[in-house]
Amino acid sequence: MVILFDRFNLPEDVFEVVFPTERQRVVAKLLLKRMQDNGGIIGKTEMSLFATKLHDGDLVDDREELDPFKRSERPKISYNKRQFYDRILTPMKSMGMIEYDLYKKNYKVSDKFNKLMIRIGLLWLRQLKQRW
Repeated sequence: MVILFDRFNLPEDVFEVVFPTERQRVVAKLLLKRMQDNGGIIGKTEMSLFATKLHDGDLVDDREELDPFKRSERPKISYNKRQFYDRILTPMKSMGMIEYDLYKKNYKVSDKFNKLMIRIGLLWLRQLKQRW
């Protein structure tokens, strides 16, 4: 996945840097909220149920950042299940935002994304020190 950003207009929300569309950002935030509500871990079956609810349009947008005066009008979110796995979950796993434990069969919120961004910065510093 390619991350493009403007250092002079860096958004406050990391999801605006990582995901190109507002809809993808909303779905990724809902997934992260669901995982954090569950102690940072979600099972493979629960992830499948989350994706199915998204696909069926049964998932309610319960993010706290929504307008508090419109809480009674919580919109339902619909997102294709295959696209959820391809455009949301897989990129989050490959960037280190989420880890999948093959033995426990669960997904876990991870801080590897931060460590990888630091590593990229160090690679850039090393590149600057080399002669071309």
